[in-house]
Amino acid sequence: MRVLVGMSGGIDSTAVCMMLKEQGHEVLGLTIRNTDRGLRPGQDEPDYVLEARSLAARTGIGHYVADERASFDRDVAAPFAGAWLDGLTPNPCIECNPGFKFRVLLEWADRLGCEKVATGHYAGIEHYDNRFHIVRGADRTKDQSYFLWKLSQDMLARIIFPIGGMTKTQVRGWLSERGMELKSRDGESMEICFIENDYRDWLRARFPDIDGRIGTGKFVDSEGHVLGTHRGYPFYTVGQRKGLAVAFGSPRYVLKTNAAKNTVMLGTQDMLESTAMIVQDLQLSGSHQDLTVRIRYRSRAIPCHIEQSDAVTLVRFHEPASAVTPGQYAVFYVGDRVVGGALIASQRGINQYL
Repeated sequence: MRVLVGMSGGIDSTAVCMMLKEQGHEVLGLTIRNTDRGLRPGQDEPDYVLEARSLAARTGIGHYVADERASFDRDVAAPFAGAWLDGLTPNPCIECNPGFKFRVLLEWADRLGCEKVATGHYAGIEHYDNRFHIVRGADRTKDQSYFLWKLSQDMLARIIFPIGGMTKTQVRGWLSERGMELKSRDGESMEICFIENDYRDWLRARFPDIDGRIGTGKFVDSEGHVLGTHRGYPFYTVGQRKGLAVAFGSPRYVLKTNAAKNTVMLGTQDMLESTAMIVQDLQLSGSHQDLTVRIRYRSRAIPCHIEQSDAVTLVRFHEPASAVTPGQYAVFYVGDRVVGGALIASQRGINQYL
């Protein structure tokens, strides 16, 4: 086949290119220029574009660059920033994959006459019950199935994940054996590709007047008693313990934020535990027994069931979950197979359903 590989210049996409070529496919590489991170003085293109082009030349494949900086800012970065200002904790990767990354890859695949697109994600795709499903990657520490749940059936029909059945250590070894020793030692990529350090610094760079617009607010406890002063609600997220700049006799955690009042509620770790959560925009393929849910990327899968009414969609946990965070996604599994997802909504008023 002719396959278009999304090339980031990193270990995983490099391995994918070499692997597919070794299998006899005609391979082309596409680097999506979404930001100018790594753009050094005197350069026209950032380091990750230059690195991908160099690797393509070394591996003997054609290489293209898609300049999507404007659309990325509009479709991914701007909604991400807006969600923080709304008092949510967004996950840009889940929205980026169907709405930006794989959309661009498939558009270019059509332009270049490629049947399939491939990336270096640690996940798999299986065909089950007349549907394509994302499945967890073999490397449980790198598994990226959580981020991919919103990919459409049409997209999944044309996507391949060649390293999904390997561990990161195996990928590094595979590259090293093929003369890519230096590349095999590269460090890990950033979890959010357009934020190099702390998202708070990124927000301040995007909104230079954010401190003046929002101002300081009050830390409060669950009964509304004032505990201290904070820097502004966008700089805190549910479950956060460090960086509160308020001394207590025992650890305190962020329980919730209130954008309207610019308050941040603090409490003890046990107060983060929940037996249920409210979700919205539920997408679920079929009805399932033995359903589990992950409420963030690195969280464990928790047994659960879903209750829907005209008023609310409720996910009940069969064991306590910690730090349910509005703006994150709940992704549902049966075993290793992704069967759907939903946006974690505001939990205001949940007690009436418990």
